[in-house]
Amino acid sequence: MERDKNFILGIFDDEDILKNAVREIRAAGIKIHEVFSPYPVHGLEEELGYRRSRLPIAAFLFGLLGTTLALTMQFYMMKFDWPMIIGGKDHAAFPDFIPVSFELTVLVAAFGMVTVFMVSSNLKPWGQPRIFDLRSTDDKHVMAIDIANNAAVDLEIIKGALKNSGATEVNSKSFE
Repeated sequence: MERDKNFILGIFDDEDILKNAVREIRAAGIKIHEVFSPYPVHGLEEELGYRRSRLPIAAFLFGLLGTTLALTMQFYMMKFDWPMIIGGKDHAAFPDFIPVSFELTVLVAAFGMVTVFMVSSNLKPWGQPRIFDLRSTDDKHVMAIDIANNAAVDLEIIKGALKNSGATEVNSKSFE
């Protein structure tokens, strides 16, 4: 069976029931593909076993790149390319570089973080989003379980575990 093609969906009404269900399903040895929610559920990422994001590291590195580019650009322009004496100051007066350096740091960090987020989340402008259940954007929480990742577990056991953990509906979804 192919991965990311066939799913079993558990539909939940309440976030507390959802968090308990995630705990029970993972304890039963069933691998959860993803949980979709109309709003952030505090503590859900810990229940799902997600590691901390490395996006802040990327933000710092892009900010460092922006600062380096800004200082290099300004120093080159003011010292070598077009040296000007402004108000009797030195060609490369560092305090004058601070505003431009700050702005370029923020700009490069923001564009870099957006790019890294889009690449890591597989959000392409030409891509088609996979919508498991439209109600996940309105008022329901949806737990998706990939059947191929749980080949050792019987489908009826997965459906029963979802029902027993508080799912109001258990559906199947296929993407071709």
